[in-house]
Amino acid sequence: MTAFRRVPRTSAKAGDERPLVVHVVYRFDVGGLENGLVNLLNRLPANRYRHAVIALTEVTSFRSRVTRDDVLFIALNKRPGHGIKLMPRLFRVFRQLQPSIVHTRNLAALEATVPAWVAGVGVRVHGEHGRDVSDLDGSSTRYRLVRKMHRPFVSHYVALSGDLERYLIDAIGVPPSHIARILNGVDTQTFRPAPAKASVPNFPFAHSSFVFGTVGRLQAVKNQVTLARAFVRMLAVAPHLRSRVRLLIVGEGPLRAEIEQVLAEAGASSLAWLPGPRDDVSEMLRLLDVFVLPSKAEGISNSILEAMATGLPIIASRVGGNAELVDESSGSIVAADDEQALAGAMLRYATDPLLVKAHGAGARMRAEHRFGVDAMVAQYASLYDRLLSHQPYPGDLVQAAGTARAHSRGR
Repeated sequence: MTAFRRVPRTSAKAGDERPLVVHVVYRFDVGGLENGLVNLLNRLPANRYRHAVIALTEVTSFRSRVTRDDVLFIALNKRPGHGIKLMPRLFRVFRQLQPSIVHTRNLAALEATVPAWVAGVGVRVHGEHGRDVSDLDGSSTRYRLVRKMHRPFVSHYVALSGDLERYLIDAIGVPPSHIARILNGVDTQTFRPAPAKASVPNFPFAHSSFVFGTVGRLQAVKNQVTLARAFVRMLAVAPHLRSRVRLLIVGEGPLRAEIEQVLAEAGASSLAWLPGPRDDVSEMLRLLDVFVLPSKAEGISNSILEAMATGLPIIASRVGGNAELVDESSGSIVAADDEQALAGAMLRYATDPLLVKAHGAGARMRAEHRFGVDAMVAQYASLYDRLLSHQPYPGDLVQAAGTARAHSRGR
């Protein structure tokens, strides 16, 4: 796609009064953050907002998941390194589009708030969706400084988990009244249980197999190597399970060779399937009996939500917002990077069908009642409405009331 194609002063028809929201991401491709954005674009009422998506690097074929035909996509083809050279181009894009809101997501897009401010965009929202792979615990002094430097240019923040909300307050100094906590939502119609396991081409296992699985890019932060090691450890503890227990790891990335090596050294290669990236994730999830997410860091995991909506018990590491999603009715939380604890949790499910059934039903119920995509969309719409009308966020009212009480006591 070209770096930037000229568009009319506004991409709407003459007289269209709908506010324009420009969403800025690093790359518009398959991913949890981007999937959440697609849900928002597709479900925000078309008569209320227009949208444009700016990718600092590229827009891939993932854009086809956006069903609206009035969304403008712009790729700036940024090269690795600091994006200072992009600032004049972003300024020109913002001046040309004249958005009502610029909504940046994660640290890689935060710098776009500065040209948005210079271009006179009145509302600049920044979302924190998860930890950076090189700052898993949020302790990086450099990243904290970058966020603090950009804080004056952000009108309001969105934190996708309590962990990220605390980070913004404690480490960056953002007032609680300037943060909206909005969890990701899941499409419970697309992701739903099936009466029988799905039929997927080239699936190498019998449908009577008990399948543990995960979905995500094969990279260090997702930690699928520990999942492979835990699978091998479980089989070593309970070798009789080799006849029926299998492992499915969907995704591609730099960890593939190491995962395959772990399995090969244990003689378990034939018990696992690594099909690479898939477009039929909802069907792949319906092949599983238990979903496992061994990540070293997370915000609010779309993968967990999709698995919960599919009616799968969840085993997840105790990082980020995972414990906000998974409770004792829907799965198990284990220490991050703890191969033994993960293997133990997997063994419990592999040998207790009643627990699998109970936690699967609990996961589906929790997804439907607490994490539906419509609730997420409604919260974003409400936030945009309030910011554009200059109405206070509820946190502002609480803070104002506290200030008033303090003044009253001082008289």
